[in-house]
Amino acid sequence: MNENHLLAHGFEAHRGHLRAVAYRMLGSLSEAEDAVQEAWLRLSRSDTAAVENLGGWLTTVVGRVCLDMLRSRTARREEPLGVHLPDPVISGETGPGPEDQALLADSVGLALLVVLETLAPAERLAFVLHDLFAVPFDEIAPIVDRTPAAARQLASRARRRVRGAAPVPDADLARQREVVNAFLAAARDGDFAGLISVLDPDVVLRADYGAAPAPAPREVHGAAAVADQALTFSRLSSTGLLARPALVNGAVGVVSSREGRPFSVLAFTVTDGRIAAIDILADPERLSGLDLTVLD
Repeated sequence: MNENHLLAHGFEAHRGHLRAVAYRMLGSLSEAEDAVQEAWLRLSRSDTAAVENLGGWLTTVVGRVCLDMLRSRTARREEPLGVHLPDPVISGETGPGPEDQALLADSVGLALLVVLETLAPAERLAFVLHDLFAVPFDEIAPIVDRTPAAARQLASRARRRVRGAAPVPDADLARQREVVNAFLAAARDGDFAGLISVLDPDVVLRADYGAAPAPAPREVHGAAAVADQALTFSRLSSTGLLARPALVNGAVGVVSSREGRPFSVLAFTVTDGRIAAIDILADPERLSGLDLTVLD
């Protein structure tokens, strides 16, 4: 192998890890791929003779690229109408394929990514690199132009927000499915009490309709309000709807379609045997770009 082939081989060995870092940083699968590609371009143009840890070097580069992309979003003042959900990673109930296994390590559910979207760019980078990928603060500090102590404070602030707002899903997928099935049956049967019994009192429902007119509130809090919304949604959308079980970011979910077209993706966060969060992607434009062949 010549030097270029060795470099490409080394990069490919780290691609899955880099994609996972970028996805947690950006919440967008396409932008994550762009960040990874930019890291390759920078690697191919660099003198790597002195690089002792290629994986660490590439992680740092991807972190810098993602930070620039997040800051660019802020500068453009991107403010989607209401709720904007990160891109979901959909797989069949047997689990994600090899390409997505690294992407979904550490149970990176949609509920966590939604909270990460609320962090300042530097806070998000410090939290993602340190808490999710164990990058030392002395390596994070130069990326955010801070001292290691200041980088530690960024991660600490982010950690407090995440712990307070991102519920941790139960590990037992069979139990998750049992709770979700009970929720769906109660919604279908108009059973308000049945819905309340499987909802956490502080449950939050978020719905991303994109730029399309919202047929229902984009964000709802509390068991009673979410149960009301579930009953309304069930009455309005049940006709001709095909709902298929799926895993959404590694947790139990449902993908619905109508006349062969994706209609919605529902991601459930089940914590302590109750549904703590429901995230719904119903943006027609983004749904049209999903690959649902994994469910066939």
